[in-house]
Amino acid sequence: MPRLSRRVTAIAESATLAVDAKAKALRAAGEAVIGFGAGEPDFPTPDHIVEAAAAACHNPVNHRYSPTAGLPELREAIALKTKRDSGLECSASRVLVTNGGKQAVHNTFETLLDPGDEVLVPAPYWTTYPEAIALAGGVTVPLPTTEATGFRVTVDQLEAALTPRTKALLFVSPSNPTGAVYPPAEVERIGRWAAERGLWVVTDEIYEHLTYGDARFTSMPVAVPELAERCVVLNGVAKTYAMTGWRVGWMIGPDDVVAAATNLQSHTTSNVANVSQRAALAAVAGDLEAVASMRAAFDRRGREMHRLLNEIPGVTCMAPEGAFYCFPGFPGIMGREVAGTVVTSTLELCEVLLDRAKVAVVPGEAFGAPGYARLSFALDDAGLAEGLGRVADLLGGIA
Repeated sequence: MPRLSRRVTAIAESATLAVDAKAKALRAAGEAVIGFGAGEPDFPTPDHIVEAAAAACHNPVNHRYSPTAGLPELREAIALKTKRDSGLECSASRVLVTNGGKQAVHNTFETLLDPGDEVLVPAPYWTTYPEAIALAGGVTVPLPTTEATGFRVTVDQLEAALTPRTKALLFVSPSNPTGAVYPPAEVERIGRWAAERGLWVVTDEIYEHLTYGDARFTSMPVAVPELAERCVVLNGVAKTYAMTGWRVGWMIGPDDVVAAATNLQSHTTSNVANVSQRAALAAVAGDLEAVASMRAAFDRRGREMHRLLNEIPGVTCMAPEGAFYCFPGFPGIMGREVAGTVVTSTLELCEVLLDRAKVAVVPGEAFGAPGYARLSFALDDAGLAEGLGRVADLLGGIA
């Protein structure tokens, strides 16, 4: 009999967290490592949010259990914020507050899937999605996209992948890891296709406020209202308000889905920490002034990273339209010698970059996209320029 469960030992390590942890360990050992791996804003949480949390610490009401689904006032504020920001109307009863966006992902797939159910997942995808689907007994059906297609899936691809076992489509825009944003007409076209086939749609909207240039966020259940009863919206405070460490996310869905997911959460984690919930309440009930400031910085950094990457021979990069990532390809690097190593994959390339240039990036293999890599531009301007300078110097010496 195995010592550990097959289900858990089959989970792949989070590549993004692993790269970030390795970079931090090298830094702690005295290495001048520059990390492009972490998917979190480099800004502090806005002061008014921190102050709300500090006040909450001193209120004894927050020292006790609270409802599993979340503080009633937070659920109501999330419903109002959702209407304000995306146009989706929902009642507070359709909101479940979770321990970060990851729990919202896991709750959703555990609630929707039975063993063998298939989920259509456009690739590149965030590393957690396939693991959450697998833990729920589901099957990930990846749909590859490339830089040539703007990293956007088409209805024809979706239709070709449809089987009698298909139960859901995972839809993410703006995208982690590619920074792609679907135009409104494409969001509507995909949503109508899913609605016509009776599929569930799980849409992750956590980067809704981080779009650049002409790109605009579109919420699928708003574009396709008839989809609302078969749609679960995932979101959280982590990216918009620089609150990754506070661990507050949520899922919005039909009453029966939210009730079932709440029951599940009652037996896993119960309520989210009340102090974090009070901080989240201050965030979502407040204005978006701090968000606009962060977005402007990300926009500037993203354009600079895009420019610098495309100046490196053998590297191509699509301009980021949203989130805070560039996702370059390395067609002119693969199969060539870099610092004494013939690199045959971006996994090997990223190892060489960390070992020789002391630059940490996440290989595309982690996102279902060999040949690419994810670089976060959620770091200061000086670090961004220095890190990409090191990459350029190393790759400029390829044989």
